[in-house]
This record gives sequence, C-alpha cells and structure tokens, in this order.
Amino acid sequence: MVAVRIGGRPVWVRPWLYVHTSSTGHKIPVILLDTDHDANQAEDRGITNTLYGGGNEYRLRQEVVLGIGGVRILRALEFQVRTFHLNEGHAALLTLELLHERRAAEKALGANDPAHVYAEIRNSCAFTTHTPVEAGHDRFSYETVHGELGDFTDYEELRRLAGNDRLNMTQLALNLCGYVNGVALRHAETSEKMFPGYRVRAVTNGVHVETWAHAAFAKLYGEAIPHWQHEPIVLMRILHVPDEAVWNAHQTAKRDLFTEIRARTGVELDPAVPTLGFARRMTGYKRPTLLFSDLERLQAIAGKTPFQVVLAGKAHPHDTDGKNKIRWIHDTIRRLDKNIRCVFLPGYDMEIAKSIVSGCDVWLNTPQPPLEASGTSGMKAALNGALNLSTLDGWWVEACIEGVTGWAIGGDGGDVSDATHAGALYDKLEHVVLPLYYNQPDKWRWMMKQAIAVVPSYFNSQRMMRRYASEAYLR
Repeated sequence: MVAVRIGGRPVWVRPWLYVHTSSTGHKIPVILLDTDHDANQAEDRGITNTLYGGGNEYRLRQEVVLGIGGVRILRALEFQVRTFHLNEGHAALLTLELLHERRAAEKALGANDPAHVYAEIRNSCAFTTHTPVEAGHDRFSYETVHGELGDFTDYEELRRLAGNDRLNMTQLALNLCGYVNGVALRHAETSEKMFPGYRVRAVTNGVHVETWAHAAFAKLYGEAIPHWQHEPIVLMRILHVPDEAVWNAHQTAKRDLFTEIRARTGVELDPAVPTLGFARRMTGYKRPTLLFSDLERLQAIAGKTPFQVVLAGKAHPHDTDGKNKIRWIHDTIRRLDKNIRCVFLPGYDMEIAKSIVSGCDVWLNTPQPPLEASGTSGMKAALNGALNLSTLDGWWVEACIEGVTGWAIGGDGGDVSDATHAGALYDKLEHVVLPLYYNQPDKWRWMMKQAIAVVPSYFNSQRMMRRYASEAYLR
C-alpha cells in the first residue's frame, strides 16, 4: 500500500492486479486502486466505491487517489514508466506528483532549473481530451483544493498552470503534457477553439474488431480474410466476397438480436422489415428523441415503407434530463405501437450493445454538432454490415461517403437545430434509405460491403494504438 494525504490525514491506497489476456496470449496488467480497507477512516474507505457518486470534494479525493496515488503505486511496484497517458483531466494531479519527484531529484544533484523540470515532465506526459462538453472538464475551487491537498503544492504556481479562479484539471493537463490530442479530426478542431493557444492533434478512435464482430461475421471473415483480427485493414478484401454471403451473415445477426429482444421483452419483430438501431448514453446533446420529433410524419413514412426501431441506453446517474428522455421514449413507444413497432431493451451493457450493433440494418446517430467528440457505436455497426445514418459530427465526418458507406443527416455546418436535423432525417428516411432497402436490394448489399471495406479497415484499435505509440509515446 501507499499513502496520500487528503484532508490532512493519510489515506492508504491498496492495488489489486487484474491480468487481461488477449486472444493471442499476450498479458496486460491492469492495476485497480482501492481505499476500502481497515487502515483507513470510515469516511475514506468509500473514496473508490462509486464512479459517479458524491459532490466536488468526493470527486477531488478520487482524483488525488488516481493521479497522485497512481504514480506512487507504480513506483512502489517498480514499473519503469516512459510515458504517462492521461485520458481526460481526471488524472492530471499526477503532473504535480511528477513535479515533486523531479525537483527532489534536481535538489539531490545540487541543480535548480525550473525550465528543465517542466520540459522533462512535458516530455513524459501525453493527454487525450475526450469531450467538447463543458461538464466533462472538472473544475474545483481553490478553497476545496486547499482543504483536501493542504500544503502539497505551491498554489501560486498551481494558479499559473491550472487557472487563476479555479483549478481546471484540463488546463493543468494541457500545460504539463507535451502531446495533446482529440479523438477525431473534427474534435481536435473544436478543442483548439475551446482552448485557444494550445495545439491539439487528432487520433481518431477505433474499435476492437475481434470483440465487436458477430459470430457469423467472424466466421465469414475467418474463412475469406485471414488475419482480419490482427490487421483489420485487410477487411477491404470483403469486396471480393459474394454479396449473398455478407447478407446471410447479417441476417443471422439480425435473427439473434430478435431472439434476444423476444427473450427480454416479449416483443416480436419482423426480420423482413428494415430495423433502425439507436443505443448509447442517453443525454441531451446526443438527442435520443430527435427521431420522434414529428410523430405524424414518422407514422406517415412508416405507412408507405414500414420500419421498426430498437433502442437502448442509460443516463448518467446525475443526468435528470437524460432520465426524463428515457421515460418520454417509453411513453412514445406505447403511443406508436399500432403503427411503428419500437422496443427499448433494458439493462444496457456490452452484451446488449453487441447484439444491437450487429443486428440492426441502419445505425442512427443524431448528436448536436459539434458536441460529439468521436462516437464508436457506428464503427461497430459497420463492421457487421449495418449502414450509418448520422449527423456530420465526430468520427462520421471522416467516414461518411454519401450513398456508399451510409448517409448524412443535414450538411456539414450551417443550421444544426433540432427542427432542421429532424426534417433532414425524415427526408432521408422517406426518400432514400427505406426505398433503397425495399426496391434496390442489390444496391443495399453493395453498400453493406462498401461500409465494411471502408469503416473497420481504418476505424480500428490497431491503427489507433499504432498512432499513439508512434506519435505520443515514442516522440
């Protein structure tokens, strides 16, 4: 165990080791930090209990354990760390711990070069910002910080690094990390506008194809495209696979989804009807209710070209608006029952997510630009032959080839209001997407193959990690 001082008292942090083993047998250590043990006072034992619990003081204590305690645990376990990679600002206090370490080392050598210390820390730290939503950037009053950290840091210096009025964890990370990136090209542009004066690079997110491919597609890929799990770029060879084989694999995934829906909800869906999927965190900027903006028009579209909808998702525990949107969706589903079959799957988790992304025909994504940092669900859907229908934000700006990999809702820029995007969504469904499904099955299957060839061959975790290794870790 190692100790960190919080509120003037020692809080002992105990590490637990989880070893993740990949399908190739490679082992990765995952270290989990725990304060729930007898060495700590009752009020400190719960610091690591709840991810989204408590108020600002509770959150700051967690970030002390993660940032400062995390570095100390790694040192105690004798890990030799070349690069610390901060995901969001939650671990930004580790930079203050590194300041302590480097200054102590300089003092032992009889040196005192502040510029060199800063340069050394920036050279060893990389920072990825994941959200352009203000609520995703933690800020703490200096009164709160002093109450929890005491004299751990020089507050005059901290104000220069992290903001004069409040400790801004993102700003602290921006100032002490030599490599900063967003998680999509558009997100990097947005982040530079949010934080003027900082260079924000872009490493667009990717998904782990072996995890998210339905068993039928994994079998198809294994037979036709060897090594697809380890070099997803070869998925471009799907263009040489017969259309019928791709269609049959997707139909198997679709039947499995419907079996899951029937088991969990009792609702029967029709395999012959195009199915729209929407599953993600339910929050305002993702606009989960946009599809249902005009129920009269939506029902008129379904009257001409029937479709069905599968939804799932959870709200942040403190997001009252998100929870209310889920209730509203349930009420709307009941209102539409006679004209449009919609189902909301409860208990959203990775298992349900995989069923939906692999079994739906069309993947719907409606974020409010420019608030979607990246998004990855559409990448998973495309891996399983689904076609994306999304507003041009996050990763989809890079992947959308209109009428080839899917379709855009609205244009890139201009009016991004709910009313404009709802109208564009209805127009695309009524005049393009649904008629294509019913009237041009060959073109639909051609698009499925194009989506597989273009999307997962690039938007995968292997490419993403190579970028981080070469640009952030080995610089």
